[in-house]
Amino acid sequence: MKVSSYNNIIVNLLVSPRYRILRHLVLFFFILALSVGFVYGMEERGWSAGFFEQLIYFSSFGILFWLASCLNIYVLTPRLLLKNKWWLFFLSLAVLVLFVITIIFIIQITNIEWEEDPLDTTHATPYEYFKAVINLSSAFLSFLLLFAGTSSFVLFKYWILDMQQSEELESETLQMELKLLENQINPHFLFNMLNNANIMIKKDPHTALHIIEKLEEMLNYLMNDSLKEKVYLHEEVLFLSDFLELEKTRRDYFDYTVSIDGDMNDKQISRLLFIAFVENAVKHNQDSQTASYVNISFKVSKECLIFICKNSIPANLPNKQQAGGIGLVNIKRRLDLLYKSNYHLEQTKTDVSYTVKLKL
Repeated sequence: MKVSSYNNIIVNLLVSPRYRILRHLVLFFFILALSVGFVYGMEERGWSAGFFEQLIYFSSFGILFWLASCLNIYVLTPRLLLKNKWWLFFLSLAVLVLFVITIIFIIQITNIEWEEDPLDTTHATPYEYFKAVINLSSAFLSFLLLFAGTSSFVLFKYWILDMQQSEELESETLQMELKLLENQINPHFLFNMLNNANIMIKKDPHTALHIIEKLEEMLNYLMNDSLKEKVYLHEEVLFLSDFLELEKTRRDYFDYTVSIDGDMNDKQISRLLFIAFVENAVKHNQDSQTASYVNISFKVSKECLIFICKNSIPANLPNKQQAGGIGLVNIKRRLDLLYKSNYHLEQTKTDVSYTVKLKL
């Protein structure tokens, strides 16, 4: 079993509602042990009692500690301590301690046959005073131990719940943001493909039909996998190849290559992770007079995945266009959300080419 599994079991035992009875049983046996130890410890400090008197004293002591524990768990700590009402919390604690000690003292006087009357101080010795102080001090320390333990448990429980809520909120926020980014990328991408088909309908109807068929395949891929967080790498590579093939059908001086190094059959990635890079490469290498290209490659290993997209840059780039745009802005944000700092993105530009290298 993994360490995380042990952690999950511990967390569930502490906070899950279905283990509430178990938690109360643990508290019950803790109070039981505390009560037994206190009652039998009193026998060493100068009192004697019959079985029923001990039972009454033991039961009263246990019930008192149980009620005080429940009051602390369900009222004092969550409603005062957790809401930073420090003075009211400690004042309530002091009152509760005083109340419990008073009740314990009354129970001692009314249910225990002391060897000498504890109220008769005529013949009281310093040692007897000392025993009385020890009796009450023992009760006081036992109560503080129980009170500190239950308060610590409640604080730890609420801390875990806060952490879980924060993680859930962060996860939901990230999922919403990722979906928003994906929705921004997809319409931009689909608009470009439909525009390509529209251009080819006027030039070559047969080629336009081929584009529409390819477009249908790509749309099926987009629609069928829209609910998947991850897809197989070979499916994504086929999708990119179809996209570049469609681009080639509408341009006279365009070529592309797709190369793969390594076994990608079982490799999974986040869907539509690379299309923004490829689309950006196609957008910024359009040249109607000279040859242009887009070369993409994948290097797959157990440790990492390296994606490289290289495109040519026309000699006369219209309006000094710069590589980038909404696609790359969104994909960078997606990478930050999906991989945090566990990726490396490198962009290199020369006078004749632009290269993006992504290592996951």
